[in-house]
Amino acid sequence: MADNIFWLGHDSFRLKGERVVYVDPWKLVAGAEKADVILVTHEHRDHFSQDDIAKISKADTVVVAPPSVAQKLERVVVAKPGDQLSANGVSVQVVPAYNPNKKFHPKRAGHVGYIITLNGKRIYHAGDTDLIPEMAQIKCDIALLPVSGTYVMTAVEAAEAANTLKPALAIPMHYGDPDVVGTRSDAEEFKRLAKVPVEILEKTK
Repeated sequence: MADNIFWLGHDSFRLKGERVVYVDPWKLVAGAEKADVILVTHEHRDHFSQDDIAKISKADTVVVAPPSVAQKLERVVVAKPGDQLSANGVSVQVVPAYNPNKKFHPKRAGHVGYIITLNGKRIYHAGDTDLIPEMAQIKCDIALLPVSGTYVMTAVEAAEAANTLKPALAIPMHYGDPDVVGTRSDAEEFKRLAKVPVEILEKTK
């Protein structure tokens, strides 16, 4: 089921289907495949990289981002929680991402996650978030969930989120980069605790 999902490290993914969609491109290799759609969840440096956006942009690439990012770009579709967008023919639902009890991602900041429909599957990229009540309303086939703790959910909380979402597949993220918290052991703990199928992806280019 994850054949068209490529983990590029940390929270960065390339999704392939009718279009090529990147979420939070960061530390991409030279010559990375060009994007039809680029989705940015928030303005922190490990999620919003103008250099990486430039690397994969072509004339008709559509960038979708919340206001905190959009104000730093010239051509961008502004995304707010609750929005339903079509970007280069890709259906994108915008959902909240925040920390209820931590200072890093306050709800008022308007940070987001996305539900992207590709190949008839709804792929939920949660962004930097904790387990939040809005997740009970999210319908997805595949859930990409942060597991590192500190800035986002711990592996235990992420497993609870997966059990709430009940996707056909969950994939851990927000780990494995030396510049940010989170290790593969977080991903493995998440897999052990989740009551849904979990696939730990190997990093790809």
